[in-house]
Amino acid sequence: MQNHQQEKAQPQQQPDAPDENIEQNSAAPQEPPAPEPEPEPEPAPAPDELQALRDELAAAKDRMFRALADAENTRKLAARERDDARKYALSGFARDLLDVADNFHRAIEAIPPDLLESDARIKNIVVGIETVEKEMLKTFGKHGIQKIEPMDEIFDPNFHEVMFEAPVPGKPAGTIIQLVEPGYVINDRLLRPARVGVAKADPNAESGQPPKSPRLDTEA
Repeated sequence: MQNHQQEKAQPQQQPDAPDENIEQNSAAPQEPPAPEPEPEPEPAPAPDELQALRDELAAAKDRMFRALADAENTRKLAARERDDARKYALSGFARDLLDVADNFHRAIEAIPPDLLESDARIKNIVVGIETVEKEMLKTFGKHGIQKIEPMDEIFDPNFHEVMFEAPVPGKPAGTIIQLVEPGYVINDRLLRPARVGVAKADPNAESGQPPKSPRLDTEA
């Protein structure tokens, strides 16, 4: 009985009261974050510094333009060398064939004209040689190789080689009067100069003496 009464005498435990501070904190409005301070503007460069920057920019532009010009020149040089290699690749081979072309011409000139008229077989051989010579020159032309035969032209040291000089009445000095051996060019580049005889001023014309008959060299 005493235990039962003691149990009744004990007060009942009350539930914990809510924390007033928590409720007050949750109900209070949150303040917005403070704005970040704006960065201070950089000070303007001094006049000397501004001029130095302008000079540096001008130098950089100059280097860039020079580099572009060098690259363009290199490209043009490479293209020119490529074109030259294509145009003149056959120069050595063509130069070796010039003697063959000369021999065809010499063979035709070696046959006397009276023999051509008297013997039809010889005439047919000559016609065949002339045909081969024409075909060779035609093939030369396809590859840019041209024959030089500068009769009655003014001597040009870039394309002609003087074998002899002789005074010829009515011919100005420097005029080609005889073709000893034809020359050849490949795409305007000289393969072999034309070997020629040229007229020179007649010293007897000024003294009133009759001009001497020229002695032409007929040997190649």
